[in-house]
Amino acid sequence: MTDETASTPTDFIRDIINDDLKTNKNNGKVATRFPPEPNGYIHIGHAKSVCLNFGIARDYKGTCNLRLDDTDPAGESMEYVQSIINDIRWLGFDWEDRLFYASDYFEKLYQFAVELIKSGNAYVCSLNPDEVREQRGTFTEPGKESPYRNRSVEENLDLFQRMRAGEFADGAHTLRAKIDMASPNIVMRDPVIYRIKREPHYRTGTQWVIYPMYDFAHCLSDALEGIVYSICTLEFENNRPLYDW
Repeated sequence: MTDETASTPTDFIRDIINDDLKTNKNNGKVATRFPPEPNGYIHIGHAKSVCLNFGIARDYKGTCNLRLDDTDPAGESMEYVQSIINDIRWLGFDWEDRLFYASDYFEKLYQFAVELIKSGNAYVCSLNPDEVREQRGTFTEPGKESPYRNRSVEENLDLFQRMRAGEFADGAHTLRAKIDMASPNIVMRDPVIYRIKREPHYRTGTQWVIYPMYDFAHCLSDALEGIVYSICTLEFENNRPLYDW
């Protein structure tokens, strides 16, 4: 910790970082990121996140990546990417050479999903979206296991490969993480991690017809980039156990 950071006004996030630095956790590394989805123009809430993540990196002489979380092709465009870039620069921050796109990781994310299937931690589910919602349960009642939950690894691998090849219609199948349908946290009840979506992507075109869900891509993108501090707003508090899973 430098003299400059020692004199910086503190808050609970900086208190955590200061404690980590004292014990040399993460080898003294401070790496954050600002990961907007390029499906619109950024607003004041985004600006607060920009200032927080880039500001922490500046105060601790660390790094902050700019990553466009572009895993949902509907509504995303280069127009929004350029607008986000311009607005962050207008706020006075620079990511240097650390501009990334989640779409850069599509092949790696697919392979990670294959590994989950091979280890028995993911399965192809053929319930439609309404059926998935109905079987998820409530805050007071556990969910019901999908009738497809115990498909063999071989069948799951075959179906997932065929999903990628475009053999099925949108909504015909999803890939779900096999976690716990009785979890008190509804987010952990076998969440969908891949879906079929025939929508051209502004960067990859029609190369892909399956796309990873945000909760699956986000944590793995952080890991691939070596992000140490994943700072999210409270709306994502229930998603943190899935991020860690």
